[in-house]
Amino acid sequence: MTGDWQRLDPRAVPVAAVLMLGVAVLAAVPTAIGLADVSIGVALGWTLPGAVVVVVAGTLAEWLRLRHSRYRVGPERVELHTGVFIRNRRSLQRDRIRTVDVTANPLLRVFGLVSVRIGTGEQADRGTVRLSPVTRATGDDLRRVLLDRPAGPTAEGTLASIDPGWIRYAPLSFVTPLLGVSAAGGALNVADWFGLSGGLVEWTIDRLGGLGLIGGLAVLLGIALMIGFLGALGLWVEMWWGYRLDREPGGTLRVRRGLLTTRSISVEEQRVRGVELVEALGSRLAGAARVDVVATGMATGTEKDKAQHRTLLPAAPAALARRVAADVLRERDTPAEPAHLTPHPVAARGRRLRWALGGVLAGELPLLVLGLLLTDVLLHLAWITTLIAVPVAVALARDAYRNLGHALHGTYLVARSGSVRRCTVALQRPGIIGWTVRQSIFQRRSGLATVRATTAAGAGAYALRDVAFGAGLDVADAAVPGLLTPFLLPAAPSPTAPSPTAPSPAAPSPAAPSPAAPSPAAPSPAAPSPAAPSPAAPSPVSEDGAE
Repeated sequence: MTGDWQRLDPRAVPVAAVLMLGVAVLAAVPTAIGLADVSIGVALGWTLPGAVVVVVAGTLAEWLRLRHSRYRVGPERVELHTGVFIRNRRSLQRDRIRTVDVTANPLLRVFGLVSVRIGTGEQADRGTVRLSPVTRATGDDLRRVLLDRPAGPTAEGTLASIDPGWIRYAPLSFVTPLLGVSAAGGALNVADWFGLSGGLVEWTIDRLGGLGLIGGLAVLLGIALMIGFLGALGLWVEMWWGYRLDREPGGTLRVRRGLLTTRSISVEEQRVRGVELVEALGSRLAGAARVDVVATGMATGTEKDKAQHRTLLPAAPAALARRVAADVLRERDTPAEPAHLTPHPVAARGRRLRWALGGVLAGELPLLVLGLLLTDVLLHLAWITTLIAVPVAVALARDAYRNLGHALHGTYLVARSGSVRRCTVALQRPGIIGWTVRQSIFQRRSGLATVRATTAAGAGAYALRDVAFGAGLDVADAAVPGLLTPFLLPAAPSPTAPSPTAPSPAAPSPAAPSPAAPSPAAPSPAAPSPAAPSPAAPSPVSEDGAE
């Protein structure tokens, strides 16, 4: 990195040509098949020129982009100039750079290239410089140079590496049925391209018609789950194959992973403010957990891979996840231990039960109305699904209540909540910069509140949900002494307990001065003491009346 202006790798042009050729083929084949009924000549006459135009235009556009793009890594700034007709100049201060991510999709890997994303943790459009493509050696050099920070001696080494056995946790999520449904929708869409969607539906009905409605639906559901199961396994292999978590010199955590598209994500330890143990319901039942980092300067805004940037360890055995979390924080034991947490009041359980049963009612009510208006089949479907949904909803609500908890553990604030997705966050108390206390109408009636710790890291705020109002304020005040204290009103003196220094009006002391000549030491009734809060002064603790 000499500080001179440099250009992106010229092999971007053949990469673009191959990519556009693939796009042209995918667009031309369905069109040619659709026009083949008219004439082969007509089909080729329409598709071939269009494919050539797409390939040439895409390749020319990439050549122009490459021709007018250059970047420079200077002593103080990273600069990128792009644009053909409208010039775009982007510059990042080096001391504000927080992440340098190196990725390579299969096409870039064939040509030995990578894409480098340099970020400051601000919004994606303003705080990011993307250099694509550069050679792999250049990408590694950029990551090393831009994240080079003065640091004391640190223990280096591998914190975790891939275990192929972790793949068993991949299908234990809601991604599995979603992939199955998506595959079915994709098959119908492709069949519609060729005008075969009606025939596909008729073929399916003919094959499954003898099984009855319930049997046919069960077979389709089983096929969808099987496809989703295989899809979840393939997705896990693509995302996490070759996974490795290292602590590098200078205090940097580096995650490397990916089969077809390789990714290298770096997090400076001085930006770490805590960790989060994430346990999806299926993974939790199998004894697994995921580790996410809570750090400043991570991907923000609308970036689609924001969550993936935070993940330090995929779903793995819970004991290993806790050990990795402790190693990341340089602690002997992870603060996010269930034994350390204080449970929340019983009123929080009632709130979860009401929400769960209300959700079941909201789902069943349309079936009841349509059943009364249209057919009795929907009525039978309503009571059958109610018999299944009510116990499940109650079980999830009770589990969600059992998972509520909080604690102050050393220098960490620990909070846990959730059932379908249980999250336990251990947040460094010095990283807390504010508090938000909210009470809905129903929470006020139950004496509960939701207390959120505001931080510049991770999600931006982490909540103690449905905690006792007084206990929540005490935890917030103890977590960061002095931050919330000025906003807590002192308890007002009891009107039935007169001050021992003030004489009773009903029994005046002989030494008391005449009412017409008040003593200078006694405050006038019209001039209240400055220490007494005004009845009209609102409490600074914010309350929200919306549930």
